[in-house]
Amino acid sequence: MVTRGSSVTARTRAESPKGAARAAKRRGYEVPVDGRSQGALAERRRGWRGRLHTTLELIRANPTGRVALKVFIGILGALVVTVGIALIPLPGPGWLLVIAGLGVWAVEFHWARRLLAFTRRHVNSWTRWVTSRSLGVRFVLGAVGLAFVSVVVWLSLKYSLGIDVVARAMHYLATH
Repeated sequence: MVTRGSSVTARTRAESPKGAARAAKRRGYEVPVDGRSQGALAERRRGWRGRLHTTLELIRANPTGRVALKVFIGILGALVVTVGIALIPLPGPGWLLVIAGLGVWAVEFHWARRLLAFTRRHVNSWTRWVTSRSLGVRFVLGAVGLAFVSVVVWLSLKYSLGIDVVARAMHYLATH
């Protein structure tokens, strides 16, 4: 039987980070405390990343926290990806936001981690290939990319908002 005094002491211990880590270890979870466990991996996880990793592990140690974290990460990632997809046809950081949303999802979902690694690999190989080409080839690639983005913006404006930029420009040139 637990007395009132011992339950208060146990609750206070469980509320501290070390007490929560001990409780998580009793349940069978591996939780680094203050970045001192896990050897070489802990050497790389200092500062805010180490604190974030420890906090996420403590949240995951509780079944309710694990589900709540998955739901929160899922909703936050979906919001960032949705805003990024909406900004793709417009000038701005559309693809960057889509990749950032993938990074948010990668915190909790394995499929997003794999997709993010695939994206990084291909973006890095494309960048290496383009930078190894001459200035003329890079100029042509840039012009083709600019033309593609211009056509996508024009079609997006024409069919989604009903604004035909080319027709308005032709009308303006004909009347002035």
